[in-house]
Amino acid sequence: MLLGWAAIDYLLAWQKLEGELKMSREEIREEMKQSDGNPTSKMRVRRLQRQLRRRRMVQDVAQASVVVTNPTHFSVALRYTPDMAAPTVVAKGQNLVALEIRESARWHNIPLIENPPLAQALYRWAEVGDQIPARLYAAVAELLAFIYRTERRAAGQGRP
Repeated sequence: MLLGWAAIDYLLAWQKLEGELKMSREEIREEMKQSDGNPTSKMRVRRLQRQLRRRRMVQDVAQASVVVTNPTHFSVALRYTPDMAAPTVVAKGQNLVALEIRESARWHNIPLIENPPLAQALYRWAEVGDQIPARLYAAVAELLAFIYRTERRAAGQGRP
């Protein structure tokens, strides 16, 4: 009988100890804060990183060959040199960022071409730093050819 009573007491004591070792929801939340960091400081760091990326992207517009725009919403800056396989997206933005890209392009005398369908397609399908998608090669090649022809004409007219 004593042996049975000891076994029951052992099981109850073991179950109570296991229950006490479990963490409450508040304890779990606090441990997550300590291991991951404070959510407000993480948001601040992310915001600063986003601002730095945005500034760097707008500064990179100075290296672009052309900026394709939708009059109000999208701007995509492309860079192309003859030794490149395909044009590369230097910067892209929507709304206020698009406005900053256009202002930077004007400041650096980079041609602004208004082509809403192409600007929207580039914005959706191309990432900053990547080459343009193959399905947009023809449209972008036509655009770059137009710009190079226009620049050649302007340079030819400037000479006596």
